[in-house]
Amino acid sequence: MLVGDIFRNGARAIPERVAAAFGDRSLTYGQLDRRANQVARALGVAHGDRVAVWSGTDLGLVPVFAALAKAGAVFAPVSGVLPAAEAAAVVQSARPSHLVVNAAHAAEGALVGEKAGVPVVELGDLGERAADHDDADITVPGLVETDPHVIFFTSGSTGRPKGVVLSHRVSVLRCHPGALLEPRGPMVCPYPLFHMGAWTIALQQWAGRDRVVFTTSDAAAICEAVDAHQAARLNCIPGVWRRVLGHLDGRQLPSLRIADTGTSATPLDLLHGIAEAAPNAHLRVFYGSTESGSVAHLSHDDLDRKPGSCGVPAPLSEVRVDDAGEVWVRGPLLFDGYFDDEAVTAEALVDGWYRTGDLADVDDEGYLSIVGRAKDVIRTGGETVVPAEVEVVLSEHASVLDVAVIGLPDPQWGEVVCAVVVGDVTLEELTAHCEGRLARFKQPRRLALVDAIPRTSATNQVQRRLLAEQVG
Repeated sequence: MLVGDIFRNGARAIPERVAAAFGDRSLTYGQLDRRANQVARALGVAHGDRVAVWSGTDLGLVPVFAALAKAGAVFAPVSGVLPAAEAAAVVQSARPSHLVVNAAHAAEGALVGEKAGVPVVELGDLGERAADHDDADITVPGLVETDPHVIFFTSGSTGRPKGVVLSHRVSVLRCHPGALLEPRGPMVCPYPLFHMGAWTIALQQWAGRDRVVFTTSDAAAICEAVDAHQAARLNCIPGVWRRVLGHLDGRQLPSLRIADTGTSATPLDLLHGIAEAAPNAHLRVFYGSTESGSVAHLSHDDLDRKPGSCGVPAPLSEVRVDDAGEVWVRGPLLFDGYFDDEAVTAEALVDGWYRTGDLADVDDEGYLSIVGRAKDVIRTGGETVVPAEVEVVLSEHASVLDVAVIGLPDPQWGEVVCAVVVGDVTLEELTAHCEGRLARFKQPRRLALVDAIPRTSATNQVQRRLLAEQVG
């Protein structure tokens, strides 16, 4: 099970069919496969090399992704919204042979590459260099399905970037269409290309020999892409679906046959709104993670019957909830471990089971409902925020005498970051203080001023649940 074979087989069977599109540009399966071979040769990567990518959504990343898979090198995308200092730390942790950046990141990319001690390649330059190379197929005799394919970085519960390693086998299994190919139809993907979700969606389309249409998370762009490609599938996190519905303002997306959501709380009113906007679509709510792949899903017929639930275990996932309420999962979709971090891997993977860190209730029919986190992290719009990381930055503001960061429920984002501060400061001042130091999704969206932060007497730890009740 090698990811490169997905591109080889697509080029052989349907060379003229569109594989990927973004805006007014597209790549056919034949073009993608040939360009991947050229890019691999232009980069000069070897089996086992790691290539970091710091970029926004760009169609030029697709041949890079395919090239590294075929060459046996590892694709390691870094969040394009991270400030340069944070990005450099993540890039350095991957110990890559190259850093690839797009034009929008080229200026700061040079600084990131210098700090990380790695050569920088700009996508446009790479494309020009690749055109001079042979486009014949690349094969690596020593490449096996258990070799690493990608590293996706997630902050998890510590704030320190953790590289989630997925093998070729796991990537193929997460996208496998089954024994028989069935028509899928075009799928619009608004996830950024540093997220596992974007590439899993793309691989599912490519394995099914159909097209993926990348967009930004802008509601107008998503709706325009659905209409232009008569897309049959769309997957958005709840916050993005809210924006899509607001943009539609009563209009519909009749071409959609599958409408997916998940990763954070999905209120019933939002699901009803999606159903009205996509009247011909089957709705699904998914629960999973970069480490686990799909863990559970709630089907269309259960949406009203099981409000707030994320459904039953996925076909290839075995799920259990321990005595403390934490969800554990095992199966062939699990990640291989955290890059260069045996201790954290051993804590997360126990006897073949992955500890998700999520707390769940299970009803008498076996349906899961996520009720919280075992550790203090905030899940906002599909991103993970560690309160302690944000607190360190906020505490350096001259007007902040004491601070705690909590997550507050929000219908659009699942949770929002709230700064609870002892001091005299405004949200605008805190936001300005965070610019260039924290990614935008980590910055507080709400501010509560209090006389004192409740802490435990023995260890001085913030009592976050009590604080959430006080200011929520």
